[in-house]
Amino acid sequence: MEAIPDRVKVAVIGAGQAGLSVAYYLRRFELVADEDFVMLDRAPGPGGAWQHRWSSLRLGTAHKVNDLPGMGELGLSFETADRALPARDVVADYYGRFEDHYGLRVHRPIDVRHVENDGVDIRVGYRDLSPQPTEELKARGFFGRRRKTFEEAPPPPEPRGELRASFLVNATGTWGSPFVPYYPGMGDFRGRHLHTSDFVEAEDFRDLHVVVVGGGTSAIGFMLELEGVASALTWVSRRPIDWLDRQELDLEGASAAVSKQDEAARAGRALPSIVSGTGVPKNRRIVAGIDRGLLVAKPMFDRIEPDRVVWADGTSVRADAIIWATGFRPELRHLSPLKLREKAGGVTVGQGAAWQDPRVFLAGYGPQASTIGANRAGRMIARQIMAML
Repeated sequence: MEAIPDRVKVAVIGAGQAGLSVAYYLRRFELVADEDFVMLDRAPGPGGAWQHRWSSLRLGTAHKVNDLPGMGELGLSFETADRALPARDVVADYYGRFEDHYGLRVHRPIDVRHVENDGVDIRVGYRDLSPQPTEELKARGFFGRRRKTFEEAPPPPEPRGELRASFLVNATGTWGSPFVPYYPGMGDFRGRHLHTSDFVEAEDFRDLHVVVVGGGTSAIGFMLELEGVASALTWVSRRPIDWLDRQELDLEGASAAVSKQDEAARAGRALPSIVSGTGVPKNRRIVAGIDRGLLVAKPMFDRIEPDRVVWADGTSVRADAIIWATGFRPELRHLSPLKLREKAGGVTVGQGAAWQDPRVFLAGYGPQASTIGANRAGRMIARQIMAML
């Protein structure tokens, strides 16, 4: 990996849709990667959060992925992508080509640990998650020792570093901050708890009794994938499912949800669920699942026992595994030293800028969380930064 600069005008944390969009527009303003701005990404490769999704997920069954700005110049579009391939592979391939084409020089895997004030600058502390080369381990004397194999050698300390920037663009999204609500008895459960972010493949649940918690598209997707694999399936939701009698989300419904997100962000409140403001469109696959009795959600259970979930009326179902498709929260822990969080539980953000600190921008936050919203935010944020440089 190439050396990370010590000082730049703009530091961009995260190379998903929002981060790449901001970087694209910074390049349009003739800023140069690793000279004027730097991109730090914790993931091992391109693709943002998509690279972590399960292999069976296809573009045709997921939320719509909008093209990055300038992606047409490469002759690429998600509209014409191969839907027989895993969505994570397609997105990773396209994002990787985009990074190369526009010379974004993303540094990865770099985990940003803290962001602090440093006079007029912002100081970004990070650690390099790259595995250390064999030569370094040899230099530290872990080869040739009696009864000491390479595998037994203690892990070397992670390389750490700092950089300073005039402006910070946080585009870390939500994947790294899964949300699981608390229910009595969770700690006594003998089965497996896992979140959407932990799901790998349906075969892991072969012949198990599975409870899926959640009222959004991920929970529905798990139910459809696990049918015929799990021994028994139970779907529960903390709120009634708002089914929409159309196959795709209309712009009016999406605009209403975005407005609620924007209102919460401007007020510094915790962000509401997108699905709670849009409903769930019924495509043909979902309609068939409803008709055969699979996609019928029970109300939320009251507590968890070692081998089952139990409702308030005493009824219960066996559970070997509970999948919590209960969403994510913005990943902002590394920004804690900046004290941006309000008493209402969120960060006050308007037009992508943190109102507590005009040097900090949150790309992909709140109303910008969708892929099309992230694209618009990229242009808006880049323009604001250039106006202040």
